[in-house]
Amino acid sequence: MMGRPMPGTLSDRWMTPPRLRTHGLLLALCLWSVYAVDMATPGLRDRNGLIKGTDFLHFYTLGSLALHHRGDLLYSLPAQAWWLRKLVPQASGTVYLPLYGPQFSLLFAPFALLPYEWSLALWLLLNVLIYAVCCSAIWRICPHLREYGGTVLVLALAFPGFFHLLAWGQTSGLALGCFTLTCLALHRKRSFLAGLAIGCLIFKPQLGLASAFVFLLAAEWRVVFGAAISAAAQLSVGWLYYGRAAMLNYWNATLHVRDVMPLLEPRPYQMHSLRAFWSLLLPWPALAFGFYAITALLVLLLTLRLWKSNLPPELRFSGLLIASVLVAPHLTVYDLVILAPAFLLLADWNLERPGQAHRAAINLLLYVCYPLFLLGPLARFTHLQLSVLALFTLLWITSSHFEAAGSSW
Repeated sequence: MMGRPMPGTLSDRWMTPPRLRTHGLLLALCLWSVYAVDMATPGLRDRNGLIKGTDFLHFYTLGSLALHHRGDLLYSLPAQAWWLRKLVPQASGTVYLPLYGPQFSLLFAPFALLPYEWSLALWLLLNVLIYAVCCSAIWRICPHLREYGGTVLVLALAFPGFFHLLAWGQTSGLALGCFTLTCLALHRKRSFLAGLAIGCLIFKPQLGLASAFVFLLAAEWRVVFGAAISAAAQLSVGWLYYGRAAMLNYWNATLHVRDVMPLLEPRPYQMHSLRAFWSLLLPWPALAFGFYAITALLVLLLTLRLWKSNLPPELRFSGLLIASVLVAPHLTVYDLVILAPAFLLLADWNLERPGQAHRAAINLLLYVCYPLFLLGPLARFTHLQLSVLALFTLLWITSSHFEAAGSSW
């Protein structure tokens, strides 16, 4: 999330650690003040008229269905809307598209035992804890960031992905946990454990697309085997609990997800992947999808090249995280929280290589990503999602100029 400036460059004069701390502190104060004001209303509606916790209400409903063993309602939008009104009458008129696997509802069954307000508070607290543990764990394997603990803390609090994770009440914190455990396992050369961790992403399969491509084509069979086991185990839990019919409904919903994309993505300007980039830029859906397919393949090949280089697994993994965001067919702003480890690892690598070419460019890209992640709504008018260009450039520089670098990790 930060890097020591290189003498004689713009970053030496401008992106100093004290200035980064100040900018991060100002951004964090702005973000969390807005959040506090938005939530400081009586009742369950925030100042924008939305249910507090937003998407968490859907997970709360799924948890209630799990408690009542109503697998027959898991993929019925009208039935879930009716069930939701019974649970939280103040949320009348709110509907969610049911696409999560059957096993996912079981995770939220304990939350459904509590009143919605208490359940939401517990969920948000859990996400704060997950984020803190993940950032701390990655920071501890970044030796060159150790002396900048205060700066890392401030920039972690100001990270837009974390802000949106709590604002939307989403589940991307769990995905961050999966990626962090994968990174730590690879750091310790435990490939099978890394596979077990990455396979848990089956609840958000769009985030595992890049990992599946890279690990398969790089012949990382221990990782692939571990991922297959954990993914199958997770799906089996849902099958055993609800039965065959619920699983068939899930597969049917997954196969036809493209038919409901407009409902799934009501705010395309809040999407930060290549598919969203081309959809916003080009008014012809077929052509936009074609450009997405071509550029996504390019990103995957760049990531595969990076993965097969002689760089340390931590740095290669940061490229994989960036690729996971870029190629995901569905990725909303709260999913950007999975990039927190990548920012830390890239900043640490920059500190280790004071004379490395293009180092200043990486520092600048890491810096500008913060405001670009927040300025997504501007794409409603410009039709250009600049955050995607910044992430692609970051991956391109990493894969193109560090491939032959040695490793001291």
